[in-house]
Amino acid sequence: MDFLVRDAHADEYGAVGELTGKVYVGDGLLEFGESDGYLETLRDAATRAAQAELLVATAPNGKVLGTVTYVGDGGPYAELAGETEAEFRMLAVDGAARGRGIGEALVQTCIDRTRLRAKTGIVICSQPHMRAAHRLYERFGFRRAPSRDWNPVEGSDLTLQAFTLTLRDAPAL
Repeated sequence: MDFLVRDAHADEYGAVGELTGKVYVGDGLLEFGESDGYLETLRDAATRAAQAELLVATAPNGKVLGTVTYVGDGGPYAELAGETEAEFRMLAVDGAARGRGIGEALVQTCIDRTRLRAKTGIVICSQPHMRAAHRLYERFGFRRAPSRDWNPVEGSDLTLQAFTLTLRDAPAL
């Protein structure tokens, strides 16, 4: 691997926030684009780091190539996880760095951290058109959980699809 996955450092929060926002806007993941209220949350990496675990994948020169917010023990960023589950959110990989296994490494790190906490599983949610992400999750053994689908914005047509992974079923990649 030509990158390292680790906890983000405080001096990287700005770059992490900008990368996350850029990916979500660029990939058309925000219903209202640049004017979407959720963009502020995506860019606020410092708050995510204070209330969850902010992970990064960095190049040897320190450039942030990807990020994910891991929620292992509840808190304000927990949306779907039950008491014995963890979850992750806001997975983003720079477009120029895709295809190098960065997303896979970030997901694997979340799985590893969940095992260390002796949790039974992980739950995530994703937009229906995020097919590449769904294929990644399925390779890890995540399965659709339609009964846990939800709408994060009242009055919006957006429904987030839930995926769960029971750790005893998780393959080692």
